[in-house]
Amino acid sequence: MRIVIAGGHGQIARRLERLLSAGGHEVAGIIRDQGQGAALREAGAEPVVLDLESASPAEVAGVLAGADAVVFAAGAGPGSGTDRKETVDRGAAVLVADAAERAGVRRYLLVSSMGADAAHEGDEVFDAYLRAKGAADDDVRSRTALDWTVLRPGALTNDAGTGLVRLEASTGRGAVPRDDVAAVLAELIETPATAGLTLELVGGSVPVVVAVKDIAGN
Repeated sequence: MRIVIAGGHGQIARRLERLLSAGGHEVAGIIRDQGQGAALREAGAEPVVLDLESASPAEVAGVLAGADAVVFAAGAGPGSGTDRKETVDRGAAVLVADAAERAGVRRYLLVSSMGADAAHEGDEVFDAYLRAKGAADDDVRSRTALDWTVLRPGALTNDAGTGLVRLEASTGRGAVPRDDVAAVLAELIETPATAGLTLELVGGSVPVVVAVKDIAGN
């Protein structure tokens, strides 16, 4: 399959690129900084330089043309203000969804956050982040032209992945290594029966492949 990852230089994205490339897939990663290209090539992905805060749906659709799936793993990142939570965490996710529809790419995986809620209250930057993620989730889940899956990981860590997770509609709070988030995303891409699901993810006791298979069968 050809898979395009928006936010291709992110920590989860680069882990996912390595997994997908090792699995024989053709992978492209959308980045805004040309200097990040070498890291993507090292991970086995083709870098595509495009600023998702200024690109048009037609420009993004051109990148997605011929893809079998798109993963939105972009984020404004730590240190960014509330404005960029809106333009990246919400706006860019909606833009890529629009572009996927234009390009005829049905499979859309959105990396969100546990606690994401468009109605979340609060004045801190993290509150704005949760509102932006929640609004993006709501927009994507309203689209009948996309076979979407929304993945909401718990607190992210850089611990080595265990390959053991808890993946459910509601898991409760918890942490999860970025390695395991990437592994779950790779498995979700290969499991079209997970379309239409919003899933929470934390560390657990079930192997990734089994956890995805179980949730797909529910």
